[in-house]
Amino acid sequence: MVRRGLAGAALLALGACGGGIGEARDQIRVVGSSTVYPFTTAVAEAFARKNPGLRAPIVESTGTGAGMKLFCAGLGPQYPDIEDASRRIKKSELEDCQRNGVSEIVEVQIGIDGIALGEAVNGPKFALTERQVYEALAATPYGKPQTARRWSDIDPALPNVPIVVYGPPPTSGTRDALAELILEKGCASDPAMAALKTRDEKAYRSTCTKVREDGAYVEAGENDNLIVQKLAANPDAVGVFGYSFLEENKDRVHGIPLQGVQPSYETIANFRYPGARPLFIYVKGAHLNAIPGLKAFVAEYAKAWGHDGYLARRGLITAPADVQARNAAVAAKLTPLDPKTVS
Repeated sequence: MVRRGLAGAALLALGACGGGIGEARDQIRVVGSSTVYPFTTAVAEAFARKNPGLRAPIVESTGTGAGMKLFCAGLGPQYPDIEDASRRIKKSELEDCQRNGVSEIVEVQIGIDGIALGEAVNGPKFALTERQVYEALAATPYGKPQTARRWSDIDPALPNVPIVVYGPPPTSGTRDALAELILEKGCASDPAMAALKTRDEKAYRSTCTKVREDGAYVEAGENDNLIVQKLAANPDAVGVFGYSFLEENKDRVHGIPLQGVQPSYETIANFRYPGARPLFIYVKGAHLNAIPGLKAFVAEYAKAWGHDGYLARRGLITAPADVQARNAAVAAKLTPLDPKTVS
């Protein structure tokens, strides 16, 4: 009772610092990545079982970009405590946080995932390169009008089926990673694009990462399970989603090789697969002593991400031992992120 009273007083004080909007909150609130969502949900379930005196955390799948906006909007009970992210925080997002008083942020890498390209088990058996994916999805490939309607328009050796790709919206970290890890690499394979980057960075970004909007790329929201369902209904289509969803639906979809590498636990763990990426959670330092159970929740995450942890059974790919050790230390000491390391 005394601890709960002190926590409530701290929350009220925090609410005053954040503008005094809303009543004190005694429940952890998490927003962000749809890819990280199932892992954080699993941690929230374990946390609730181990802490019956505390309310179960609220976990929302908003997409990394939209989650960052909510997370960085300010301090206080009306703002979330944790941001799930399928990419690292951007410098512009960190600056937005700082402008709104969110100056201390704890960054914890929870593991690794991959942006998997997948198709239905009865699909045409694609095998793609970064260049082919770029040429199929770019709004203006190499600065020229997009004319490809079928995969065979890209390369006669590819299946003669319409280009239909179900993928995440611009608010998703998976979409950001698709642009950075696959589209940009495919674009940069053209020497003229390297020259454009030197001459006009903004034009280069637009040319290399802007996705076509003529219906070939279909935004399927922040629910990766919905993409899996759409692939089952349209076997000629390609889907873009986190590897864990591919792993969970082996009976319905399988991975598409990229650059000759099949997406698998091993190829993503060692970063051979081009779509491999780290996953993170971000925690507000100012909320750690105000929101009941927040420190324990971060500690629970660190217990769960190892090879024998329950997150591995949910599809999380375990980070290398040195990365695990470094982030376990951050989770234990709750060391704030150094802004100088963010680009």
